[in-house]
Amino acid sequence: MKPILLFYGVPEGCSFGAIVALEWSGLPYQLCRIQMPEVVSSEAFKRINPVGETPSLRTADGRFVSQSMAILHHIGAAAAASSELVPAQGSAAFDRFNEMLAFLNTDFFEAFAPLWYAMEHGLQGEALRAATAMGRDKVRRAHAALERLLAGRDWLVGERRTAADAYFLGIARWNDFHQVLDRRDYPALNALYERLQADPAVRFAHGVEHGEVVRSTGAFAGHVELQ
Repeated sequence: MKPILLFYGVPEGCSFGAIVALEWSGLPYQLCRIQMPEVVSSEAFKRINPVGETPSLRTADGRFVSQSMAILHHIGAAAAASSELVPAQGSAAFDRFNEMLAFLNTDFFEAFAPLWYAMEHGLQGEALRAATAMGRDKVRRAHAALERLLAGRDWLVGERRTAADAYFLGIARWNDFHQVLDRRDYPALNALYERLQADPAVRFAHGVEHGEVVRSTGAFAGHVELQ
């Protein structure tokens, strides 16, 4: 059995959460760095993920899995039960986990889409103003909704961190780039964000994305080239 191999996108990819989840899992894994938008849209990468998106994952038995929600569930299932990255299937916590992951993967993620689109496509004039106004409104609404969903919890699901928290951080940090709002206006969300930023696995993932030499807190087995 080979180590799990995660194909992660840079810069600022949503695959950040999968790196953190792998660190938390204790599973042996490797990473393959995929530059966006150049390499992610290449024919070489589309042989791994026909959609041309990150993250993608090669499982220990050689299968390929795409889409963040499926990847995080795979990591949780492969990890020791004690990690509790994904709650036990059939439990109330499992339902809550899926609710939160679905919200993050749709409403929270998609809120930033107009802002990324405007930047990546070089919009100008009225088109830029319209996309920016739409994006900023959606980001504020998504943050307000997530603040309500947290409802005084320390973590998104329950009393312990899960893979949903890792995925949350990979998206929430996009506000640091687009500067839509002051996260401190959302106290529960901001507390979760700051708690995660202090985690060693999160610091490792940040270092990996920036190409720094950083020490793993898990079972990271090095980078491989796409070729």
